[in-house]
Amino acid sequence: MKFGEIPYKRPVIDEYEANYTRLLSQFKEADSFEEQDVALRQIYKERDDFVTMFQLAKIRYLTDTANQVFQKEVNYFNQAFPVYKKLQTQTYQALINAKYKSELESKWGRHLFNLAAHKAKAFDAQIMVDMQEESHLKSVYTQLKGTAQIEFEGKTHNLASLMPFTQVKDRSIRKKASDAYWGFFAAKQEELDDIYDKLVKVRHQMAVKLGYQNYADLAYIKMERLEYNKEMIQNFRRQIVEHIVPLTRKLRARQQKRLGLDSLYEYDLKLEFKSGNPQPKGTPQEILAKAQKMYGELSKETGEFFDYMLRYDLMDVLNRAGKADAGFSWSLYNYQHPFIFANFNGSLEDIVVLTHETGHAFQYFCSRQNEVVEYRIPSIESCETHAISMEFLTYPWMHLFFEDDVGKYFYRHLGRGILSLPYGCLGDHAQHIFYENPHFTPQERADVYKEIKRLYLPYYDYDKNAYLESGRFWQREGHYYELPFYYIDYELARVCAYQFWQKSNKDRIAAWNDYLALCKAGGTVSFLELLKIAKLKSPFEDNCVASIAKDVEVYLESIDDTKF
Repeated sequence: MKFGEIPYKRPVIDEYEANYTRLLSQFKEADSFEEQDVALRQIYKERDDFVTMFQLAKIRYLTDTANQVFQKEVNYFNQAFPVYKKLQTQTYQALINAKYKSELESKWGRHLFNLAAHKAKAFDAQIMVDMQEESHLKSVYTQLKGTAQIEFEGKTHNLASLMPFTQVKDRSIRKKASDAYWGFFAAKQEELDDIYDKLVKVRHQMAVKLGYQNYADLAYIKMERLEYNKEMIQNFRRQIVEHIVPLTRKLRARQQKRLGLDSLYEYDLKLEFKSGNPQPKGTPQEILAKAQKMYGELSKETGEFFDYMLRYDLMDVLNRAGKADAGFSWSLYNYQHPFIFANFNGSLEDIVVLTHETGHAFQYFCSRQNEVVEYRIPSIESCETHAISMEFLTYPWMHLFFEDDVGKYFYRHLGRGILSLPYGCLGDHAQHIFYENPHFTPQERADVYKEIKRLYLPYYDYDKNAYLESGRFWQREGHYYELPFYYIDYELARVCAYQFWQKSNKDRIAAWNDYLALCKAGGTVSFLELLKIAKLKSPFEDNCVASIAKDVEVYLESIDDTKF
């Protein structure tokens, strides 16, 4: 069934809860392993039904945030989702105490029960009202950004369509585009401050009710961090400051020299080359056709996958008014469909987001038939490893998109990943402080961001832009509002993905086979166990970050970037 043909039916939450509760009772009261196993599989079917409709409603809303029908449906799910989370937690508690636990473990694996014990700590019925408020606030933020209408150069733009102007060769246009872009956020500063302040407080309230000191402690549980803790994350951030930040200084100095500028301001950072950034050649439809050729040649599995995505209209990549400013891959469980959402704007980011989200979608495609919901998709840092690694593994086909500018693309992509590592660590560090001090005022949060920015992004100069100099650069990033503590997952994954780049340079076929094994494993084991399957070092290991910094620096220094 094509995406547009999938019928939507709102689950009536009272009926859903009653039926789910009946199945839970059958599971608990089963007189044999076989009966308990059947009840568990029926419970998973109920979960699939709910999540499918939730994802479908949200995708249809995000494709057009002015659509009042699906705006109402998203609002409905904001109220209904905590009920689903309550039932999910009851399922985990039932698994932990299952009468035939050993037999279930033998069939479904120990990891499911490790997850159940972990995730059961993240919910209690007393936080349901708080969760509803949290969901509402996240929707307010999404709609605020999605309905942006910014006048620039005689036309009305949304946030995504304005971005290409921040990469043009004419510095005066870059500055005007940057001023227009940040002007939107400056005009909404009070609203953005208020939304975030309320989010921090309601999340802190949830954490305290569940017995945690602050939301950071709860977030680590919610994000399934079974094998690592705050201290390990702090050590990872320290390695980034020690080994990566010095390299970013060198990269920015080379960029400034290439561009022939006396100073490098925030609105210069997106332009890599004086001759202009590489841009993909062709219309969006032609880009998708090239991607189909690329994935057809990469492997039998990716060829079948991408043909499937096109056949069933499972990609929405065209930018348009009212479409949410986002890029993601979600899954429609009942149809075993991945779905890719993006906003092509004619810049090189179109190819980055295409390969990135395809990495997410391909992983789900590989493990979508697993009956256990938790096993289809792993924890977030593992998911981002699939996505960022796909960006590197498709390097041999980038000439299809960039033709003679492919060398520019490689230089830019490798370097941008390095520049991203401190940025993501800054986001993680800032959020730890924000949530460990929930009674901070909005300006106190902004002041903290300004202070620690110097540690991770010492070269950033806002050229006296009052909004940016106030310490609110981060308000553009949906993850702060919608997915707290997600940022470090990108950077842990990036260190893993760079290892696939290293491996590909030695043996591309072996690297691909390791990646395919990683995707097929889905979420059947934990993050560090998945890395063993993929034959990757843990990003927490000593010298892992240093090794990547060294290899990337050697490669980039071998390139005469002045010819670009």
